[in-house]
Amino acid sequence: MSELTTTDAAELGRLLTAGEVSSADLTRAYLDRIAADDDAIGAYLHVDAEAALRSAEQVDAARADGGVLGPLAGIPLALKDVVVTEGVPTTSGSKILEGWRPPYDATLAARLKNAGTVLLGKTNMDEFAMGSSTENSAYRVTRNPWDHDRIPGGSSGGSSAAVAGGLAPWAIGTDTGGSIRQPAAVTGLVGHKPTYGSVSRFGLIAFSSSLDQAGPMARTVLDAALLHEAIAGHDPLDSTSINAPVPVLAESARRGAEGDLAGLRVGVVTELGGDGHTEGYEAGVLARFAETVALLESLGAEVRPVSCPAFDLALPAYYLIAPSEASSNLARFDGVRYGLRVGDDGDRDLDEVMALTREQGFGPEVKRRIILGTYALSSGYYDAYYGQAQKVRTLITRDFTTAWEDVDVLVSPTSPTVAWPVGARVDDPIAMYAADLCTLPASLAGIPAISVPCGLSDGLPVGFQVMAPALADDRCYQVAAALEAAQDAARGSRFLDQLPVRSAA
Repeated sequence: MSELTTTDAAELGRLLTAGEVSSADLTRAYLDRIAADDDAIGAYLHVDAEAALRSAEQVDAARADGGVLGPLAGIPLALKDVVVTEGVPTTSGSKILEGWRPPYDATLAARLKNAGTVLLGKTNMDEFAMGSSTENSAYRVTRNPWDHDRIPGGSSGGSSAAVAGGLAPWAIGTDTGGSIRQPAAVTGLVGHKPTYGSVSRFGLIAFSSSLDQAGPMARTVLDAALLHEAIAGHDPLDSTSINAPVPVLAESARRGAEGDLAGLRVGVVTELGGDGHTEGYEAGVLARFAETVALLESLGAEVRPVSCPAFDLALPAYYLIAPSEASSNLARFDGVRYGLRVGDDGDRDLDEVMALTREQGFGPEVKRRIILGTYALSSGYYDAYYGQAQKVRTLITRDFTTAWEDVDVLVSPTSPTVAWPVGARVDDPIAMYAADLCTLPASLAGIPAISVPCGLSDGLPVGFQVMAPALADDRCYQVAAALEAAQDAARGSRFLDQLPVRSAA
């Protein structure tokens, strides 16, 4: 059964529906793989084998009774530990929530349960989603399955490592400034950040409320589209949820895989690795990007350069807006209602207990961002920092709006570099933040963006980013699927087949 752990989720769904494999056997194969490999990779924070097998057996029983099941029923899944899950430890990678078992499900967790997916476990992450390497977790460092001495990206690095390492067929991540797309890029996965508001944020532990979005991380474009469709849609429990039909995503991926992009207008963003804007980009990344742009042309697309000048300001704008919102959102962790509580010995007042709890409960990167955000929102500085950053955000959105008048999608590298060595940037926050250089504009504008593998540089994966107008997520999937199909045909195999085999599981 071990070969099933490197099989696409769509194919697993077909095998389950045809009765060629049971959900219990499939789940057991993944649990065996986790037991064999996860000590070295560190993808998971919590795995409950008994609960997973119970869920799988329930799906098998329903199928045996002739029940009508959806296409995801019985397929195992990993959830980033920022997704609130009833009765399951949910920490957001932080000591301040150690041991917390929520009394309710996030909307997307409930939708996945209703779809019949089997929860394998909760994946590691940078604390409160603040990081690009999954080294900021309070619990463990996660490593890249391509090279265990390299990072898996962040903050959804546990999810990316789980899928790339064959420890889950697909996973949910969250993306605030690139935390789905960047880890997908450096681990050779497909990762999609949906249009802001198209996937419910209810039950996501908030980092930056105007930016956070959950989305799929998968081995293939079709898998990502299938998972995305299961979690998307309006939610009255989320005040920012868009009340609009979900685009037909899986069908768009299937159509894109036919490889015809005739008439598609593609804009190459000059500010993201284009002419005169290559500082900080690795040569191998730029080479793979140029090859993939040429591939788009060979598929019939019309390619042209597009300048978006405000994109150069996305990095500083983001690192004012996101920390400002974090300083407000994280104020709820006070040691009073749930989670860690330090110094409550009867001799200290509430302010002292809160201060001690936060001192011990929050890690250094979280403290850094809370301080930055609180300063940016403070009296006398609000207009100069937070207010100016929001004006830049408007300019970035205008650049996108102008671009859509001439092109259907915009493209760029997903990350300026391949995965770097573990520990290489932990003492250099500016270098760490630069990993999100290409992903931040789409986050700030709230538009959909997908990362799809586009080759290797020095034996490590490179990601190609496709951005589309708001609610045109289907367009992202169509273009990404066309690229995936063309590249798979050229190499004669799926991308992750190039990953070095590290386990005998």
